[in-house]
Amino acid sequence: MDTGLVAVAALGFFLGMRHATDADHVIAVATIVARQRSTRSAALIGAVWGLGHTFTILVVGGGIILFGWVIPPRIGLSMEFSVGLMLIILGLMNLTGVLQWMGDRAVSEAKTVGTHSHPHSHGDYVHNHHHGHDPERHPHSADRTPVAWLDGHLGPSSIYQVIRPLVVGIVHGLAGSAAVALLVLTTIRDPQWSIVYLLIFGLGTVAGMMLLTHLIAIPLAITSQRSGRFNRRLRIASGLLSLAFGCFVAYHTGVANGLFSGNPQWTPR
Repeated sequence: MDTGLVAVAALGFFLGMRHATDADHVIAVATIVARQRSTRSAALIGAVWGLGHTFTILVVGGGIILFGWVIPPRIGLSMEFSVGLMLIILGLMNLTGVLQWMGDRAVSEAKTVGTHSHPHSHGDYVHNHHHGHDPERHPHSADRTPVAWLDGHLGPSSIYQVIRPLVVGIVHGLAGSAAVALLVLTTIRDPQWSIVYLLIFGLGTVAGMMLLTHLIAIPLAITSQRSGRFNRRLRIASGLLSLAFGCFVAYHTGVANGLFSGNPQWTPR
């Protein structure tokens, strides 16, 4: 193998790791990881996100390199706009869980004898409100939680916890694949090596996101065991940040760059 190609491949891996730290990537994944209480689960989420991202990079980037696909500005802006919408949805999902807790807290103000409060779960939804035991008494039924429908329909395997970061990774890949493919075309002239570069870049992204999610999950895992209130505040912060950044991305692509106008302006980046 040519020494120059080895150097380019190594560069692609580390650029992929750096790509994982883009602001929209970090915010989206942090919003998902905020639900986790295990660094191992968080790293798995990072790996699944990276696989989804790599899949889209290979499909779209490969089409640009091998078949000369040209992405119209409106389509490119639409892909970036979808990232904004996804960030908004992820933020709202986190905040919905907090609002549910606040509602439960308000309902439980009229305490009854024998009630107490501690964190407990319904499916993957962990919250804290006053309730009683012997007999079990809750201010709401177990099926009235933000994730109860998913728990009931998708079963105990919680496969949606894997699908969610996969979909997020695929959407992020749509927004960034054109820029990566065009950069490769200016660097490597051989289409086959260009595809290999995309794959190595994707592996670097997987590795980078696994490391990042592991680091993000460390304070969350500690606070979930020691301070439910602080952990809840972290979830609120991640939800608000995701919501705010999603609105910014949606405005920038939809209004500033003209997605909803007659003259869209888009440069892959």
